[in-house]
Amino acid sequence: MTTPDGLHRCAIDHLVVMADSLQAGADWCRRTLGVAPAMGGEHPLMGTHNRLLQLSGPAHPRAYLEIIAINPGAKDAPANCARRWFDMDDGALQAQVRSQGPQLIHWVASVPDLAAARSALAACGLDRGDVVQASRPTPLGPLQWQITLRPDGQRLLDGCLPTLIQWGDRHPCYSLPASGVTLQSLQLEHPQAPLLTKACNAAGLQQRVQIGVAAQPRIQATLATPRGIVQLASQALGT
Repeated sequence: MTTPDGLHRCAIDHLVVMADSLQAGADWCRRTLGVAPAMGGEHPLMGTHNRLLQLSGPAHPRAYLEIIAINPGAKDAPANCARRWFDMDDGALQAQVRSQGPQLIHWVASVPDLAAARSALAACGLDRGDVVQASRPTPLGPLQWQITLRPDGQRLLDGCLPTLIQWGDRHPCYSLPASGVTLQSLQLEHPQAPLLTKACNAAGLQQRVQIGVAAQPRIQATLATPRGIVQLASQALGT
């Protein structure tokens, strides 16, 4: 699943940080990483909105951080989508984010052939969901992509199994300003690490992430920031 120029090879596309509100997410970003996130936009399909931070660097040349929250101006997602993406309608996750603040909950992998990658995960016994067309308006015109989305909105394997995305002509990183923050590595820990490893290998992501066995699932991203090395880690529900 590679292309000759390597620009659209399988890769870590973005990290997902869920916040109770975009203002809370922006404050968290300044406090934790020492920089302010750029403006993002609204997702009419899901009733969410976001802010973004460029993370591209030598290790991961096209990556960013997404701070995402339910849009209070569009609380109900359209009827054709039963649940919002990334488990954002899960009451326990919402309560944890509300009480403990914004946190890393998931990651998204870009692939050059979404249908093929989805089928590869299905062969591992993992239903990543339907391929859905999505977009959001930007000053440069619509930003368009295809993404795997389950009707129940579940992330799978406690968020360690990535959602898959295939971008159209433009990628958010192309218009994001440099932030001084770069993604160094992404480590996944899970009780079902062999299954997670098999799935990532099948989707062509074996060289992008580090996977280990642990009693509690965890996603840990290591970032180089103006404040030095910062590690963001997900939290198991109820901890």
